Order: sequence, then C-alpha cells, then structure tokens
Amino acid sequence: MKIVCQNRKAFHDYSIEETLEAGIQLLGTEVKSLREGKANLKDSYVLIKNSEVFLFNCHISPYSHGNIMNHDPLRTRKLLLHRKEIERMRGKAQQKGYAVLPLKLYFNNSHVKVEIGLARGKKLYEKRETIKEREAKRTIERAMKSRS
Repeated sequence: MKIVCQNRKAFHDYSIEETLEAGIQLLGTEVKSLREGKANLKDSYVLIKNSEVFLFNCHISPYSHGNIMNHDPLRTRKLLLHRKEIERMRGKAQQKGYAVLPLKLYFNNSHVKVEIGLARGKKLYEKRETIKEREAKRTIERAMKSRS
C-alpha cells in the first residue's frame, strides 16, 4: 500500500469514529499525477447526493507531461461504494455534529482508494487534551529509550 497523501488537519479538528475504504472514479492523467504524489486533501469533504457519494475540493495537480487535454485540478469526483455502505453512512452523517471526510488517498494493488471517515467536530478543550496526551506519550517514550 503506497500512501499518496493524508488529511492531517482532519485528525486535529475532528475525532474519527468510523472509517471506510472507497474506490474513486478518475481520469488517466489524474492517476499519473497521483503516481507522482501530487495531491492534497486539506480542505476536501464528502457529500452524499441521490444515493451517490462525491468528493469535493480534492486537489490533484495536472500531470507534468500532459497536453491540452489535462484535467481540472479541483473537479468533483465520484466515490465508489456499495449501496448498503452509502445508506449506513448517510444515516450516521445526518446526525448533528457529524461530517464525512476523506482521510487518505493511496494505491492498493494498482487501484486508487480513498479512506473516508465519519467524523465528529472537536471542541477547543478536546484539541488541547489530545496535544497534552501526545506530548506525555513522547516524554515517556524518550525516558524509556534513554534507560535501555
């Protein structure tokens, strides 16, 4: 599994409760650009419309060796999921405070996959708590490493 890009901001601003792997409908030049590692999920989000799932604001840079037929970098892309998965995700995402976000974009056996997650927004004090916990773990690991 080769990870192309991750949405680190999503892990900071949201607590991820459930993840799901989805395929993505791409053009040829988009796949070639992803192989070069030129993608960004920073401000992207997922919407469910008419039993179909779409990825918005995912920036995939134009292919460097492409011609005038290159793709639009911010175009809307369709995600490929089973109907049961879509309906389950729709039911959970309609609750107040929940959102569906892309977390990773990666290659799995030469197919591009997107890991999407059901996320609940964090409050400011929750963000501070996670930072404190992470720093405490680091100091403990450093202490254990220096002892051995």
